[in-house]
Amino acid sequence: MKKFFAAVLAMALAMSCFAFASAEGEIKIGVIGPTTGPAAVYGLAVERGAQIAVDEINALGGLQLALNPQDDENDAEKGINAYNDVMDWGAQMILGTVTTTPCIAVSADAYEERVFMLTPSASSTKVIEGKDNVYQVCFTDPAQGAASAQYIADHKLATKVGIIYNNASDYSVGIYQTFMQKAAELNLDVVAETTFSDDNNADFSVQIAECKNAGADLIFLPIYYTPASMILAQAKTAEYAPVFFGVDGMDGILTMEGFDKTLAEGVMLLTPFSADAEDDLTKNFVAKYQQAHNEVPNQFAADAYDGVYALYAAIQNAGITAETSYEEACELLIAEMQKIEVVGLTGTMTWAATGEVDKTPTAVVIENGVYVGVK
Repeated sequence: MKKFFAAVLAMALAMSCFAFASAEGEIKIGVIGPTTGPAAVYGLAVERGAQIAVDEINALGGLQLALNPQDDENDAEKGINAYNDVMDWGAQMILGTVTTTPCIAVSADAYEERVFMLTPSASSTKVIEGKDNVYQVCFTDPAQGAASAQYIADHKLATKVGIIYNNASDYSVGIYQTFMQKAAELNLDVVAETTFSDDNNADFSVQIAECKNAGADLIFLPIYYTPASMILAQAKTAEYAPVFFGVDGMDGILTMEGFDKTLAEGVMLLTPFSADAEDDLTKNFVAKYQQAHNEVPNQFAADAYDGVYALYAAIQNAGITAETSYEEACELLIAEMQKIEVVGLTGTMTWAATGEVDKTPTAVVIENGVYVGVK
């Protein structure tokens, strides 16, 4: 298996493993995700992280990459529109989509038309099931749910657990279900299972009261950052202060416009990326991101950065050029993704034929408005 290092600092070591393609033309990569609306933090982070990787790669000379980002507003129909836009532009492959609902819709079309997709962050197994040309950089929902239950049990974070999840979200339901399965195996005492049906829901008083009255000293939140921010605020109003434990959908809460970061103090989540890590790869990426955007990058930015480098490795190994059709590129990338190993910001990654990534999650806690890695 060939290893590929997703950083300029490591590139010098990796160059000998790959033959650079001709500098003539550019490999065209469509990027699809929400850059407006309630999930915009995710899409903007992906676009920005991907661009940093492309800038680094293009600066090396030889093979050149071009991105075309399109907004899907976290909506399935608009995701299809964005997909059509990037394909009309001449995309040879897609980095996206960013969130699960549009990714399920877009991946169905991409499968039929034989367009290779590497999603940085759409985590539902429905994204990849039955589609040999769709791969993930992020953990699947089952992996997140099981890993969260295991971490809570191993670290004895709670005696009683409450859950608030979105029953209209494939992402949230998938994580909830596998969390419950693993919690039963580990004898975690889940005392309250509460739900809602819309990420725009504004009133969580019933769910919070149910968890509080049941004595939950930890609430598991397999949800996106917008409803999570409201739950944190309303729990404080209710004078209820359990441990809050989330997954990757909560990453981005600290960069929400107008969010009081003190509400997130002590919140824990599983994520493959911690911006405070001391390795050169992370420090280099964080510095570039902060300089360009005046904020700390989240996991979605890191996933996109790693995704571009994974595509870069597979493109080079397969000999894909600007003249390669998207149909031919699709078949070549499918074969190469199962051979490469990428050492990136979010861990050392390999891929199964199912499209699922293999890497190890880590936990972070929010302290003084920043993510801090924990063991």
